Amino acid sequence: RLRKARLRVENAIKEKKIFAVQGPYPVIRRLLRARGWVERKLPRNGRQLKQQPGDQSKRQLEARASGGGDEQGKAVLSPRGGTQPSLGTAEPLQHPWPRDKENKGQREDEDTKEDMEQCNEDSDDIHNLMSFLVQDQVPNFLWTIHLSSIDQELLPRIEMVNRYPRLSALCTKEGLCQSLQNLPWFEQVDFNTFFPRCYRLGLMDEQEAFTEDFLLTAARSLLKLALQKVRDRPVGTEQPPESDKVSAPKAPIPQEGSVLRPQGWCRSPVSHPMLSTAEPRSPLYPQLVEEALEVCEQHLGILGHQDIDRKTPSPCRTCIDWDRFLPEYYRVAHEGTRLVLGREQQERCQYLLQRLEEKLPQLSMEGNLNIWIVKPSAKSRGRGKAGGSMGHTHPHREGIPPSLCCPGIVCATRLEEVLELAQNCTSPPARVCEWVVQKYVERPLTIFNTKFDIRQWFLVTDWKPLTVWFYRDCYLRFCSWPFSLCHLEPARHLCNVSIQKRYKTSQPDSRVPPDKIWSNKQFQAHLAQLGQANAWQQVMVPGMKAAILNALRCTRDQVGSRKGSFELFGADFLIGEDFQPWLLEINSCPTMSPSSAVTRRLCANVQRDTLRLVLDRKDNPTCSIGAFELLYREAPVSSCLTVGLKLMVTGRSLKKP
Repeated sequence: RLRKARLRVENAIKEKKIFAVQGPYPVIRRLLRARGWVERKLPRNGRQLKQQPGDQSKRQLEARASGGGDEQGKAVLSPRGGTQPSLGTAEPLQHPWPRDKENKGQREDEDTKEDMEQCNEDSDDIHNLMSFLVQDQVPNFLWTIHLSSIDQELLPRIEMVNRYPRLSALCTKEGLCQSLQNLPWFEQVDFNTFFPRCYRLGLMDEQEAFTEDFLLTAARSLLKLALQKVRDRPVGTEQPPESDKVSAPKAPIPQEGSVLRPQGWCRSPVSHPMLSTAEPRSPLYPQLVEEALEVCEQHLGILGHQDIDRKTPSPCRTCIDWDRFLPEYYRVAHEGTRLVLGREQQERCQYLLQRLEEKLPQLSMEGNLNIWIVKPSAKSRGRGKAGGSMGHTHPHREGIPPSLCCPGIVCATRLEEVLELAQNCTSPPARVCEWVVQKYVERPLTIFNTKFDIRQWFLVTDWKPLTVWFYRDCYLRFCSWPFSLCHLEPARHLCNVSIQKRYKTSQPDSRVPPDKIWSNKQFQAHLAQLGQANAWQQVMVPGMKAAILNALRCTRDQVGSRKGSFELFGADFLIGEDFQPWLLEINSCPTMSPSSAVTRRLCANVQRDTLRLVLDRKDNPTCSIGAFELLYREAPVSSCLTVGLKLMVTGRSLKKP
């Protein structure tokens, strides 16, 4: 056995096939071993791969592999007899999520499964033996969860790594929000066409911009609600008017539960405290609609650059008394108070909304209720803790047990709620905004009246020149409860698997999968049943590709580029009623832990195809790369200066007067 192991190790060293894996990736380990690679195992009692003085000879390592020696708890890399990188800390390996108190119990079951898979791999004696024989080798290939676990002096010596440094501009909510604001400098594309407008609450200027956006959205929403009530369809009715339904090619009427309907309609208004009108209230002041019309007219003028020379505050902020307007708007939007609209006002509302729709690409998806979602700026899986008293004062959350309120993400319908939270994160010393607020997509496409989002993978193999690969397979993640804008529980609105697993498995509809996961093939079949078979290939996929590419273009200069590195990303998209995809966030190191039969298959496939693309294709450019397709490869830019060109600068110095 030792002879066989030594022979395989010698071949692996000669062919530069030594690899290391940090984290629960049994698929990567198995696929590399099948290719003849030998693993240099990282002990589970160590975390950081760093340089330490010392020396080990291969003879000593072989003796230890044969049963001698007593230092099997350490893994030492000996780069040609010099200083030895080792994993000698006493802390456990980090998982892709922080081990805080909130999440420790939530991930316990998945951690146990992953540890069992790791133990099954480690039980193979021949691989343990070969691992000891390569302890003096620097890995040629490293698949890791955290780049911080690798000593920066050692990292350049590893030929291929699955992570890029400095990804905050792309993979945090704050970073992506800031980066996309700079998109016009790179592409003539309006990011409002694919990214719900977003603001960083820790910056006073963006907090002011959000306040103005909220007020303008409230004015537009009032006009929409006024027209809606004119049709004798007040908020709280079951079916919307035909004119409000999604504009799409004609198709057979789908069965109940699959209708694509505007999502500003509450299915159970009586059960919600905000829609109760049992107590008598004072009538709305008669100028309410007129003031909303005035605000929208002023905003339309600003969008037409009619105020290009204005140096005073926006007239949208000063033309009406917002302290009086907002409470009345809340009564209309959230308490069902009726509006009286004259014929002339109705025509003005229709005209203004039509003109605004030409200028505002998000007018349709923003809905009627002015809902915003507040998220931690640099955390994932719904982690974080909302400050202030938002969770207690929010009327939509009355009567909901605390266990049903997501600690890190909050849906808000009132300006004061968001500003209260913002007051806790605007201290001058803070360099990172703790919270971002983003417009909630109030009119999502639902399946069986249940909200879902899409996890879409893509691979970056180079930043300079930018080279991106799109994965044709993806999966959908369903919520646990039926979608409703009258109830803002996370079970209805947040599709993260780590959040939805907290809720009971009772199905809102028998057609919703028990594990709340669909493949894109199942989704395409569903669209075909609705008569929208072309929506996937003609609208959704091109929209997702464009959003991903635009996000990469405006962040590429801020990401740490390293030749030989690559990274698999997971982008999360929400689909609107018009099938338009909306980018929510981009995740580095997306989870590969299967939560269903669908993800078990797809996660294994994307890992297999990633290795095909970054390893096999180097030796065989015509080999199969599975479901990957080239999305974009930037043309190389030749230098404008020729060799030997001499330049001369002429001029004279200027003296101070």
